[in-house]
Amino acid sequence: MSSDHTPNIPAARNTRDAVREKAQQVHAQQSRARIMRRIIIGLVAIIAVASIGTAVAFAVGSSISKPTLSPSGMDGDGVTVSDVTLQPGSTEVPATPTPTPSEAGASASPEATPTAEAVQPTEIHIYVDYLSTGAAEFERANARQLAGWIKEGAVTVTYHPVALLTASSNGTKYSLRAASAAACVATHSPGQFYDFNHELLTDQPKLDSDGRTDVQLADLAVAVGVENAKKVRSCIEKQDFVSWAKDATTRALEGPLPGSEDLKLNGEALVVVGGQAYVGAMDDPAEFSQFVLTTASDEYYGETEPTPTPTPTETPAS
Repeated sequence: MSSDHTPNIPAARNTRDAVREKAQQVHAQQSRARIMRRIIIGLVAIIAVASIGTAVAFAVGSSISKPTLSPSGMDGDGVTVSDVTLQPGSTEVPATPTPTPSEAGASASPEATPTAEAVQPTEIHIYVDYLSTGAAEFERANARQLAGWIKEGAVTVTYHPVALLTASSNGTKYSLRAASAAACVATHSPGQFYDFNHELLTDQPKLDSDGRTDVQLADLAVAVGVENAKKVRSCIEKQDFVSWAKDATTRALEGPLPGSEDLKLNGEALVVVGGQAYVGAMDDPAEFSQFVLTTASDEYYGETEPTPTPTPTETPAS
C-alpha cells in the first residue's frame, strides 16, 4: 500500500524554517563581521592618531630639549688670535715694518708723534670661506707678517668663518661643514684654532670638489694637536655648529661688520683693517702691509691733534 508522502522530503514549513534560520545565522555573522570591521577600523584610527600625536610631541620635545648650539669664545662670530706659532714650511714673505703710527706717519709734526704706550693695536678682521681661492691666497701670502705683528702687539687679528660657497661642493656642503668644524675647534681647543684655520686655508680642496668629509675634518683637527680630541671629533662629526655657521653668514651679509660702521660681507673673502675694507691684491703682502701702515697712521692721527706750542709774550718795558 503506497503512501502519498515521501518521508525523505521535509515539509514545506520545516523547509521555510530552515532557510529562515540559515538567513538569521548569515545575518548574524555579517553583523558580527561589520562590528568587527568597525572595531578594527576604530582601533587603527586611534593608533594612527596616537602615533601622529607621539611624533609631533617628540618633534616638539626634541626642538625644545635640543636648542641651536652656539660656539664659545667667538665674540662677533669671530676668533681673535693672540698667539701664533708658525708651522715649519710656512710661506716666506719679505720682512715688513711693524704697522705703528710713528713709522706710517713720519711726516706728521713731532708734537703729534705718539709714545709706544699710547698706540693701540690696529684691528684686522678676516672673513674666510674655506673654499675661497682669495681667502687661501691671502693666508699663504700674509700669514708670516700677520704672525709677526701679532707677537709685537701691533695688531689684533680676528678670523670669521663664513659659508658663501656651500653650493660649490657637489652637494656635500663643505663650506658650511668646515665653518662648523672651525667653531668646534674654537670652542673645545681654542689654542689650536689658528693652526686648524691655517691648514684649512693653505691645504684647501678645489672649488666644485666634494671637499673633506666630517671624519677627515676631525682627523685634521687631531693632526694639528687639538686638546679634548674626543670632544672636538664628536662636535665635528655631529655637525654641532652648522646652524650657527648659517646664522653667522647671514649676520655678516646683513652687516654692519664688527669694527665698522656700515660694511657688509660682499664676497667669500674679505679683510677689514681699522674699519676699512682692503681692496688690494689678496696675494700681495707688500701692498697689504702698506694698507695696514696707512690705516694705522690715519686711525691714530685722525683722532689725535698735536698739542699747540705756547707763544711767548713780550714783557713790557719798565
